[in-house]
Amino acid sequence: MPVSLSEKLRIPFTRIAVLILCASIILSTSRWEHISILSDILFLTGCVLAGVASLGRLWCSLYIAGYKNATLVTEGPYSITRNPLYFFSLIGAVGVGLATETLFIPLAIIILFSIYYPSVIKSEEDRLSDTHGRAFDAYSKKTPAFFPNLFLLKEPNTYIVNPKIFRKNLMGALWFVWFIGILELVEAFHEANIIPVVLEIY
Repeated sequence: MPVSLSEKLRIPFTRIAVLILCASIILSTSRWEHISILSDILFLTGCVLAGVASLGRLWCSLYIAGYKNATLVTEGPYSITRNPLYFFSLIGAVGVGLATETLFIPLAIIILFSIYYPSVIKSEEDRLSDTHGRAFDAYSKKTPAFFPNLFLLKEPNTYIVNPKIFRKNLMGALWFVWFIGILELVEAFHEANIIPVVLEIY
């Protein structure tokens, strides 16, 4: 089955969305910043979600390193949801959004994800169904498409991993944590009047 248009555009779409959101973050400040307890709660929640997302993506990378295209992976994170990478990516993106101490940014992220990524997930699963046939059909019947069911967790005693591929995936898993560090740097630039604040957002 050929790669769908939504899959081909996934990375460009994500990059454009990230650039727009980054520009919004760089040129804005939070209206909640003056309410210290609320801004602290938003920031802390964002840090927790970013940490969960980074660990989750590392967990996924461990299981698909060297297996992604050739084997139907159904253990570890893939035993609780069919799309754990997308789930943890959304969690991390929302976490970064909350770390801006706003509600608008994480809401925008959820809306953008909900508009575009379901079609990407469907296309990828259609191809997996074509490739793995009944095995994927049986897997999809017992495993949630997106939101995890922790009661279904199944892990092997041992697992063989391709270390070179796993190492390449390490950097991508940590981006969410790095983004929060960048947010703190942007805030310092705002306070030093190095970067102007164009608007305040909720």
